[in-house]
Amino acid sequence: MPFKNFSIWRGRLPHWRASDVTYYVTFRSRRHLEVWERSLLLRELLKPDGKRWQLLIVSVLPEKTDLVFRVCEDANGLPYELSQIVERAKTKAGKLILKKSGERFSPFYNESFDRILRDESELEERWTEIFEEPISLGLASDPEEYETLWIADSPN
Repeated sequence: MPFKNFSIWRGRLPHWRASDVTYYVTFRSRRHLEVWERSLLLRELLKPDGKRWQLLIVSVLPEKTDLVFRVCEDANGLPYELSQIVERAKTKAGKLILKKSGERFSPFYNESFDRILRDESELEERWTEIFEEPISLGLASDPEEYETLWIADSPN
């Protein structure tokens, strides 16, 4: 499947970019996050929703965070760089956590793993994994009761 405006850049991992695609992103935490820390990170991830990206589902778990979304275009018609959106939210949440906890280092690792979802089947598979993970980890008996799981009202 050819992608529109496809490019690759490399940090520690290769990162594929294209226009009009849906991404899956996950990143780990250096340590187990408390509920208030997960809520804070979720709030920071939701801030650019609708402006820089369209989130479909987000789950902030004690040791990792998973997201599925589409990137919006800036005023020049170019897609926002998703790593800047994700890293900005992680940095802001990390600073607020450090201020309250007194720790020296942010609880989040710097780099995230991202993947272009290739079709509706893969989108459905990732969405279902994210939705059901709080149950499989024993964090909730019903995913909709898990306080740091956010689902878009509409997939579009």
